[in-house]
Amino acid sequence: MNFKIYAVIFSILLIPSLVFASGSTPKCDTKFPVVLAHGMGAQAKIVNIVDYWWGIEDALEDEGADVYITSVNGMDSTANKAASFKRQFLDILAISGKAKANIIGHSHGTIYTRYAITNLGLSGKVASYTGLSGPHRGSSVADMVFKIVPSQGWALVGATMDVVYTFIFGDKNPNSLDNGLEMTRPYMQNTFNKNCPNIAGLYYQSYTSKIKYVSNSLILEIPWLIALYYEGDNDGLVSVNSAKWGTFRGVIEGAWWAGGVDHLNIVNQFFGITPGFDAPQFYIDMVSDLKNKGF
Repeated sequence: MNFKIYAVIFSILLIPSLVFASGSTPKCDTKFPVVLAHGMGAQAKIVNIVDYWWGIEDALEDEGADVYITSVNGMDSTANKAASFKRQFLDILAISGKAKANIIGHSHGTIYTRYAITNLGLSGKVASYTGLSGPHRGSSVADMVFKIVPSQGWALVGATMDVVYTFIFGDKNPNSLDNGLEMTRPYMQNTFNKNCPNIAGLYYQSYTSKIKYVSNSLILEIPWLIALYYEGDNDGLVSVNSAKWGTFRGVIEGAWWAGGVDHLNIVNQFFGITPGFDAPQFYIDMVSDLKNKGF
């Protein structure tokens, strides 16, 4: 059998695979764009270097999603972050040419986006809301911080953090004290949630994760133990119970052999090193599900 015959056979065998590849359907080409809203203590680009959503935007776009990333002050009141988010969200709608968008928020990003939806008039422009590890009922870790620091020192600590977040992280007129106080359980349960109800007819869903016995990020090990004592299963900052909002879609634990999936792992930090958990695939599955729901 000569070379030409080999070439013909190879071409015949290759054709079906090429046809299949060219005809494959993107998993994440949702009807409306996807808007990612980051959490407390960071921006979309941490210290203007590190992507908050490490590798996630690329993974979603590779599957056909139209993804936009908002960025607000790392440390600020919920109301201020919500106002900043609203301005960016409306710009995204104008750029995309769509009437609505799907919001996916992480940590405090689940809270200030809820505020914007309910209290800043965005409800008619939101296709769906997804919360990841959101402190909807507050965090015992935040409670503990304010117990450790005497109330007389709160203003000083807050002002010091404001300086750090202004000159290192690039915040503009941050308010660290309000941000911290508004993450406590009494504030979230007795004030925020009462003044920020869900909008009827809007689809709300939530996911969270938990540490099983060790935090992959290490720095969350002690906060995990604190929250474990006061609230039970948690991801190092937010308890499973606190993260449940709207239709609860479940707890991510990672592979059986892993220590769990912590508060940072769920956004693919640090730097995509998340043992036992494939963060990009998780987002692909989540956005694919939104597509299948018609969003």
